[in-house]
Amino acid sequence: MKQLIECVPNFSEGVDMHLIKTITDEIEKINGVRLLDVDPGKATNRTVVTFVGTPDAVLEAAFQAIRKASEVIDMSRHKGEHPRFGGTDVCPLVPIANISMEETAAYARKLAERVGQELEIPVYCYENAAFSEERRNLASCRAGEYEGLPKKLADPQWKPDFGPAKFNPRTGAIAIGARDFLVAYNVNLNTTSTRRANAIAFDIREKGRPVREGNQVTGKIKKDEKGNEVWVPGALKACKAIGWFIEEYGIAQVSINLTNISITPVHVAFEVACQKALERGLRVTGSELVGLIPKRAMMEAGKYFLRKQSRSVGISEEEIIKIAVKSLGLDDLKPFNPKEKIIEYILEDPKEKKLVSMTAEGFASETASESPAPGGGSVSAYIAALGVSLGTMVANLSSHKPGWDDHWEEFGNWAEKGQQLKEELLFLVDEDTRAFNRIMDAFGFPKGTEEEKAARSAAIQDATKYAIEVPFRTMRKAYESFDIIEAMVETGNPNSVTDAGVGALCVRSAVIGAYLNVRINASGLKDKVYLEKLLKEAEEIVGLTKAREEKILQKVSEKIK
Repeated sequence: MKQLIECVPNFSEGVDMHLIKTITDEIEKINGVRLLDVDPGKATNRTVVTFVGTPDAVLEAAFQAIRKASEVIDMSRHKGEHPRFGGTDVCPLVPIANISMEETAAYARKLAERVGQELEIPVYCYENAAFSEERRNLASCRAGEYEGLPKKLADPQWKPDFGPAKFNPRTGAIAIGARDFLVAYNVNLNTTSTRRANAIAFDIREKGRPVREGNQVTGKIKKDEKGNEVWVPGALKACKAIGWFIEEYGIAQVSINLTNISITPVHVAFEVACQKALERGLRVTGSELVGLIPKRAMMEAGKYFLRKQSRSVGISEEEIIKIAVKSLGLDDLKPFNPKEKIIEYILEDPKEKKLVSMTAEGFASETASESPAPGGGSVSAYIAALGVSLGTMVANLSSHKPGWDDHWEEFGNWAEKGQQLKEELLFLVDEDTRAFNRIMDAFGFPKGTEEEKAARSAAIQDATKYAIEVPFRTMRKAYESFDIIEAMVETGNPNSVTDAGVGALCVRSAVIGAYLNVRINASGLKDKVYLEKLLKEAEEIVGLTKAREEKILQKVSEKIK
């Protein structure tokens, strides 16, 4: 599955939008990234830019934007209210999909090294990309700001992680890091009182509230024996919050910034805000998402509320997100369109023609056309998706069977695994066609010079190997489906046992069909050592599949006697 990261560089220019456009133009030149937002601030003289894409493309776009900023922004003339120490002041990378924080931090360091070496800008790595605990905090890296840089760079303790320890008055320095996704999120209240909204904000935010003597609103703040103010922390980590009144809606809100949704997810913030509101005689009527959100956050929220209802989480992605929207009340103030708010959906190319987006009739007609793709590999992956979907259906029916309430979680877990396999197999439906197209593209490479011939040959071999690996992945994922199907035959709703049996038949056909594609694609591969190992494992899967299907169908026959 495609890896996605977000990049949110902050440039020290918020007035001259022509200048900012010269920077963002560099981002938009790079294939594989999409510019999502450009947010200038005149008072801060700072612009926050947001773009998303595959890791290598994001790194290239970020580097080119930093390079352009170093050419067009002169920090010696900069004035602004926001803390800053460079033309590109900070450049955080944020994991979005199918990538870990550790991998994202490694990419941040790779970018930092290139900026330091090629642009000769002092670079400090912060947050998850920091090389030392002292530099994790951005405020520490930026302490002294631009005006204090000459002294800072002269201090051996603050030698940059990359780039020269030399003050460049034009560029200043830059902090490059990796952090979690920040969600701006407002909780709606059935009150117009900012003071009451603030009270809830203080209840939940990590910073909490100061302890006061006597009156807890107007009393003097208590201090400890060292003269430091005494504070009571709030209920949520990685949470900043404040109360305010919104004229447009005529209500008060708790405005929340969740700085690490791995620590405090959106649904947890919502639940705790509801609890604190009730304790103060108020009620949460819904919530509002400001900006964008990763799909995983919405999926986690939907699954959380489904589990609270003792319902299976093994349902479609669309249904899970619908549950999240309704449970969080995201459509309380205005319609909430997931296609406009979830990052992964925004990045989908509306022009891309996907087989899995076709109707059943359309898919069959496309397969029956004179085009060689989709072929047996795509059909095998689709059959496997249908097979595991039947097993998943039985799990969901069993989860909701009257009298089986004590087993909802057991069957829900099976259904969730089935949904995951279904999504992977549906991905492979289109990936098999993409693999075929890669081979066709490789054969179209020029073959005039010896160098071109070598490049063409290497491209053909790489594409051929991938065209083998895709149906092989289909084999393995299809075979995994037997676990769900067999469990449903043995313990699932007996009224649906034949549905699980049909699922087993689908999986058997899918495995053998994908194996045929592995073999025919393997004929053009020169790496015989790699091929021998893969074919041996593929043959073993075929043998296990035939035995497993026979065993499952025998159990089905026993159940329907």
